[in-house]
Amino acid sequence: MAAPLNLHDDRLFPAEPSVRGIARALYGEVRDLPILSPHGHTDPEWFATDAPFSNAAELLLQPDHYLYRMLYSQGVSLQALGVPAHGAPSEVEPREAWRLLAANMHLFRGTPSAMWMDHVFAEVFGFTQRLAPDTADDYFDRIGDALATDAYRPRALFERFNIELLATTEGPHEDLVHHRALRDSGWAGRVVTAYRPDAVIDVEDERFGPAMEAFAGLTGQDVHDWKGYLQAHRIRRAAFARLGATSTDHGHPTAATADLSSAEAEALFRRVIKGGASPAEAELFRAQMLTEMARMSLDDGLVMQIHPGSFRNHNRLLFEGFGRDKGADIPTPTDYVRALRPLLNRFGDDPRLSVIVFTLDETAYSRELAPLAGHYPCLKLGPAWWFHDSPEGMRRFREQTTETAGFYNTVGFNDDTRAFLSIPARHDVARRVDCAFLARLVAEHRLSIDDAREVAVDLAYNLPKRAYKL
Repeated sequence: MAAPLNLHDDRLFPAEPSVRGIARALYGEVRDLPILSPHGHTDPEWFATDAPFSNAAELLLQPDHYLYRMLYSQGVSLQALGVPAHGAPSEVEPREAWRLLAANMHLFRGTPSAMWMDHVFAEVFGFTQRLAPDTADDYFDRIGDALATDAYRPRALFERFNIELLATTEGPHEDLVHHRALRDSGWAGRVVTAYRPDAVIDVEDERFGPAMEAFAGLTGQDVHDWKGYLQAHRIRRAAFARLGATSTDHGHPTAATADLSSAEAEALFRRVIKGGASPAEAELFRAQMLTEMARMSLDDGLVMQIHPGSFRNHNRLLFEGFGRDKGADIPTPTDYVRALRPLLNRFGDDPRLSVIVFTLDETAYSRELAPLAGHYPCLKLGPAWWFHDSPEGMRRFREQTTETAGFYNTVGFNDDTRAFLSIPARHDVARRVDCAFLARLVAEHRLSIDDAREVAVDLAYNLPKRAYKL
């Protein structure tokens, strides 16, 4: 028989009773604040059409690479989980995929995925027993019944979750049809886009050729000419801003930036656009384009997000069979001090520029990122991200950055998820962990309780609102 599903009120709070009491009080100040989700990868079509979600597997399993990454590591194939191969519909029955997840729930013990899923099951759907082989069908049926009701349509859940803003991520080669539909729908929910130009900047990206074609078609520019290429970016950034975008996002392999002369940049562009660019030339072009994006941000005010340090699609067989973003991305060591210097030397002291830097390399927190953000006016630190979006990762982030960068050179939390229903769970974890950290400072007489209350609210709400110009 499946075990009971209980979410303890004091989860993630300190074990020591007096400190736990402080954390509990601080959490009471922030638990019901609206959710700001200024960076993520949910599908804008969900909110544009407000069509019912299909079933538990398609909603909760198949968009979540955290889940099938773990399952794949234990020999469970993506085919068996119903993950579409290059967009082709899966022949696996959703119920069978769900049963497979249920049979392997033990694999997630101790992981953040287990916390997020339990929160969704208990708080969103009201389950009181854990997902297990003997409850799999009950879960599948009850979730399916709920999803068929108006209360579980995407917009209703958005409002139930108290989401004030949610940003999706699109490229300049995408037509933003769903965001236009949202703008014209009259719905009050605020779902905006963010400008992610990787597919038309990274000549090593498999999407580069088709994306450039679409980029040209959407802008009417000769994107194979340097001036036309830059103008096309300006045109698309303006189109994104009209649909609510306040930020750009850059997922380059490294944080490298460059500050070439106009003639050098144009010559480099001509070399890489011809095809057959060397890895060094591709890297230099990505580096120069970060500086070009910063230059454009001075004009249009979009906040830059830099997400470097992932070796993407490491598993060639999986990439060829299922495409990108299938759980095969691996963190790499990342330099920031030398890499960001060209951009910072050019624009780092300009108050009009705002750059949020993320990392998958925790060794850079106290050595590089906190000192950089603790000095340059334009820099802020993004939260613990991706592989470190966990209670331990969040604690390490605060412990290694606060003494140098403080709280106010960070930007609160953003969930960076494709799994819509996990958004409240992820924000709840972040709020609990931050309150636990603040409670320790109060207990050690390093922070007053009044200051801690103010910081808790700032981390949960005010800092992301300010950093992303919301």
